[in-house]
Amino acid sequence: MTAGDASGFRSEVHEADGSWDATARVVDAEGGEDERVVEAALRPRRLADFPGQPRVRDQLGLVLEAARRRGSPPDHVLLSGPPGLGKTTLAMIVAAELERPIRVTSGPAIQHAGDLAAVLSSLDEGEVLFLDEIHRMSRAAEEMLYLAMEDFRVDVVVGKGPGATAIPLELPPFTVVGATTRAGLLPAPLRDRFGFTGHLDFYATDDLVTILRRSAALLDVEADDPGVAEIAGRSRGTPRIANRLLRRVRDWAQVHGEGVVDRHAAREALALFDVDTAGLDRLDRAVLEALCRRFGGGPVGVSTLAVAVGEESDTVETVAEPYLVREGFMVRTPRGRAASPRAWQHLGLTPPVDAPAQAVLPIDDGGPGRLG
Repeated sequence: MTAGDASGFRSEVHEADGSWDATARVVDAEGGEDERVVEAALRPRRLADFPGQPRVRDQLGLVLEAARRRGSPPDHVLLSGPPGLGKTTLAMIVAAELERPIRVTSGPAIQHAGDLAAVLSSLDEGEVLFLDEIHRMSRAAEEMLYLAMEDFRVDVVVGKGPGATAIPLELPPFTVVGATTRAGLLPAPLRDRFGFTGHLDFYATDDLVTILRRSAALLDVEADDPGVAEIAGRSRGTPRIANRLLRRVRDWAQVHGEGVVDRHAAREALALFDVDTAGLDRLDRAVLEALCRRFGGGPVGVSTLAVAVGEESDTVETVAEPYLVREGFMVRTPRGRAASPRAWQHLGLTPPVDAPAQAVLPIDDGGPGRLG
């Protein structure tokens, strides 16, 4: 296989600083690799093949084309949005479009300025540095990154105390692509150093259908339109979830069906894996069941709700709540979480008389913990 094949990247060459060269090896979706590698193999390799996100795609395409015509690295790129929408894929595409190597690391892996200095000093001219979860970098590393992004140099401190000396180290021009699920946690000086910022939104069902058709072809899975549409409608507007559900329906079709991903196979497989018609999984329904059956629709604090479903508060708040709020099953109020009329209807329950009033209390957009 060559870099031009419709496949994804796999990390093979690991550096001493914890980063890795994502261009080291390309893998085939049929190679028997684990799910992470198969998921990477389904990533589009070029911007023209990237479905959905038309605004971000067109803006990023303009930035990259202008950089190619100038013969210089493009401005630094910041990609934000919920998990699973394609931030890593776009970072890989940036490198592929520029025909430059890409170095991959993450914010949690860079907890000291020395960690970042080791990564930066090993970059070649024009190389793309992808920093996933960039908002989780340490403050010292962030301050070093400011200087590196703006002036392409880092100051290496030798010694300690009054005798410490800062030695400037010149860096070749490079491009940082940062990805974050919580753009609000990035300090303003760091955000301002990105020349292009793109926010990824959830995908329309038609775009997910396009993604699933392409994935089915790469996986050599026979799938008809009703089956693909059934999976797309339960995928929460997220390509990563859509591809995962496609593989599970494929498994069911191979074991219990006729090897074809059709509507019957999709419905049976998704029922087996606890994904209902609205895309709610076991945790989502457990939260709604507790909210409606045990607490009369709320309002109730998230910590109490988490105890009721046997999960940690952070799990309920970061995994289940965003989708339930976005789809109108639950609202955040100053007094706690409350069920909406749609939640009662979805569970087939009759709401108490005062439930509609609870569902329209003022929504609280405050930070985590306020409603605990």
